[in-house]
Amino acid sequence: MGQEVVTDDPNKSSNPKLTLLPLIALIFYEVSGGPFGVEDSVRAGGGPLLSLLGFLFFPLIWSLPEALITAELATTFPHNGGYVIWISSAFGPFWGFQEGFWKWFSGVMDNALYPVLFLDYLKQSFPIFNSLIARIPALLGITFSLTYLNYRGLHIVGFSAVLLAIFSLSPFLLMAVLSIPKIRPRRWLVVDFKKVNWRGYFNNMFWNLNYWDKASTLAGEVQNPRTGALSSSSNEWADGYFAQVGMLIGGFWLKLWIQAAAAMSNLGLFEAEMSGDAFQLLGMSKMGLLPAIFSSRSKYGTPTVSILFSATGVIFLSWMSFQQILEFLNFLYAIGMLLEFAAFITLRLKKPNLCRPYRVPLQTFWAAMLCLPPALLLILVMCLASLRTFFVSGAVVIVGFILYPILVQAKNKKWLLFEDEQLSSPSNGWQPCHSIVSGLAGHGNKDSELLLSSPLPVVEEELSLMQSDSKPN
Repeated sequence: MGQEVVTDDPNKSSNPKLTLLPLIALIFYEVSGGPFGVEDSVRAGGGPLLSLLGFLFFPLIWSLPEALITAELATTFPHNGGYVIWISSAFGPFWGFQEGFWKWFSGVMDNALYPVLFLDYLKQSFPIFNSLIARIPALLGITFSLTYLNYRGLHIVGFSAVLLAIFSLSPFLLMAVLSIPKIRPRRWLVVDFKKVNWRGYFNNMFWNLNYWDKASTLAGEVQNPRTGALSSSSNEWADGYFAQVGMLIGGFWLKLWIQAAAAMSNLGLFEAEMSGDAFQLLGMSKMGLLPAIFSSRSKYGTPTVSILFSATGVIFLSWMSFQQILEFLNFLYAIGMLLEFAAFITLRLKKPNLCRPYRVPLQTFWAAMLCLPPALLLILVMCLASLRTFFVSGAVVIVGFILYPILVQAKNKKWLLFEDEQLSSPSNGWQPCHSIVSGLAGHGNKDSELLLSSPLPVVEEELSLMQSDSKPN
């Protein structure tokens, strides 16, 4: 890092911002992307019953708390970097870096799933993709082409996600209508506990319903961030099986439509995940946790180096199987989420007067109780992991512990160029707090001038203290 600098990107104001509808589409793809990939929950659950119950109850004990906590913290800290900023504010930069490293690694693993899922659907009609000779070039081609689309701009990715969501969901709406005469509710109750694979079941359910917090890494790019019809064996339900379901219900034409929809859905999933991963690295760079090169933007406003860095990780991981990737990414994601829950409660206790444009409508005690069921679910998913997953995840954690002091040394010795972001142009979510400091600055208060030129975490803390002191007794 040659020297520590503060940069004002001249293109920053011209970077197109995400509006509400593209943001909703990106969140949809971050979390779900449609029913593709849920087939394994039927097989691992020994039939449809456990899968149906899972999608009925898991959102209440997992998705809802995660979404509420993300809404509060993302509007409190509306900057690229998302949960890295939350953790840094609550526990300091060391743990913020660890959170970012774990979540980025988990996100890259997650993104490696989508080219795999894409080919798993295609091989239903084109068996050639079962062979490595065809599979490897296809994986590389998919990754390179989708990476380029992400490079062209987040607003393009957002509007593309809207169209892709419509196209991807439409065959399932039609399939639901066509299957009405064949519905037999008694088939929904089938479960063979001898075939239940609890590890695979919980990992698949968890993966299909998580990643609500990923949208927070794009907060700086958002404009105003406040605001059983079929009888089949459970063994047949593997990723890609929905194409066969379409064949049985509607014929070959519906099978091809579902395969095309799967391809488009995986494109949207890939684009949304890569956007989150890349802008997370950009946010970490702006905080001074990564070299300044990670915050460099292309003429389209996208973080070029961060995108290439994430794409490289995807290429190296795409050779793994669906279930292998799923278990690894879930374990790392679970560690990061436990830290996020802890940061949520810590910020409520230590910084009660921090500006929160949206606040979960619960007192701190009940907010902690809200975190308890999903935290127990996270621990359960981790306990069910294989020994290999423990070793791989442990190695990733150790690398993160080693990497942080190396980067700190590089920063202090000026081996690499780092930057610290000024809060010179806060978003709407920061206006109430910022107006207090601006008012003081207008009266020539030297302390307020220091606040306005300080790095983000310091500004948050000082603003919180100022608000606390300004409250009437």
